[in-house]
Amino acid sequence: QVRLVESGGDLVQPGGSLRLSCTVFGSISSIDAVAWYRQAPGKQREWVATVIYSDRSIYADSVKGRFTISRDNAKNTVYLQMNSLKPEDTAVYSCRMKSNWGLGTLVTVSS
Repeated sequence: QVRLVESGGDLVQPGGSLRLSCTVFGSISSIDAVAWYRQAPGKQREWVATVIYSDRSIYADSVKGRFTISRDNAKNTVYLQMNSLKPEDTAVYSCRMKSNWGLGTLVTVSS
């Protein structure tokens, strides 16, 4: 059984940075493609970024140039480095691998 656990969410001022982590637990031999999603209050969940097993990454236009997704296969962990944060980045951020989802971590961008 696979389990994903996110961490790193916090309150940060506009223009600040945060690094989120998504650690994969369970009977896996390697990390497949892992994606980050976010859901802001009162809005639908939206895709943020994906890192593919070959380390190719793709981003939503709203975060391109500000967010960086990366992976550490030795630690079964995928990171989301978020820079130049804006109030509209406020959301619960969740990671997904195949059909498995984490519970999410809250990011609040506010002064």
